[in-house]
This record gives sequence, structure tokens and C-alpha cells, in this order.
Amino acid sequence: MGFGKLIGITIAARSEDRHYTDHMARTHTKVRFLPKGKQKHTEASAAKGVEEVLRILEGRWKLVILFHLFGGKVRRFSELRRAIPAVSEKMLIQQLRQMERDGVVRRFVHHQVPPKVEYSLTEWGQALCPALDALLKWVDFRDSLAGQEMSR
Repeated sequence: MGFGKLIGITIAARSEDRHYTDHMARTHTKVRFLPKGKQKHTEASAAKGVEEVLRILEGRWKLVILFHLFGGKVRRFSELRRAIPAVSEKMLIQQLRQMERDGVVRRFVHHQVPPKVEYSLTEWGQALCPALDALLKWVDFRDSLAGQEMSR
């Protein structure tokens, strides 16, 4: 299920939104103009971007932590620790600190006794949701292809 479907977004075209190119014949239904502001990546810049993404998301537990924080959830450290029992406390702290440094996670410390620390995703971190959803669909696609190969 896509993120847009999850929150029920639908977009309907209005007649005043039509452009004069709507009346022109298209050679193929998938031919579209690039949206303004989108930049094309060169092979080198795309490779550099992928390296940066992998640097930010590398770590055995970072994606698991992200899934526990998606949807605007605010979780205390102890809640995350209980939700991911296989991770050590030291590793969870390291992964959260790296994600905070990279701007993916926001850390909020309540000055009280005993100390209370809460974590949530930044707006930029929350924007990862559709990308990770696409990765899940990609894995499902592999499984469906493997199922087709087995039936042959």
C-alpha cells in the first residue's frame, strides 16, 4: 500500500487546470514534461547522491528505528529499547545520535528527574516514508518474480 493511498489522497483534474498541450496529439501516453525545479543527475552526481544516502542510512538498526518513528510518533528511549529487543542499549544510542547528527531524528530532553528523552522524526526524516515504501514494493516484486520462476 502506498503512502498516498494510506492517507487517502486523491487528485482530480479541473477544467481550468488544462493546458493548451492537452489538445495536442501525444505520441505516447507516458510522455510528460519534466516538472520545473527537478534537476537531472549525471552519472557521477547520482552515484555521489546514492553514496550519501547509504552513509546516512547505513547501520543495522537505523531502518528499524525509522519504522518505529514513522507517522509522527514520539517515542521515549525506553519505548524504542523495548520495541527493538535485539539491539543493545549502546548500539541504539549510537544509531540515534548518528541519525540526529544527520538531521533525520530530533531528540528532545526533558529536564527532570529521572531524565526523560524523546525521539521523533524531523520533517526531512518523515519524507523518507515514500522511499522506504517503494523499497518494500521492490522486495515484494522480487518475491512475486521468484514465485513465477518456481511455477515454470
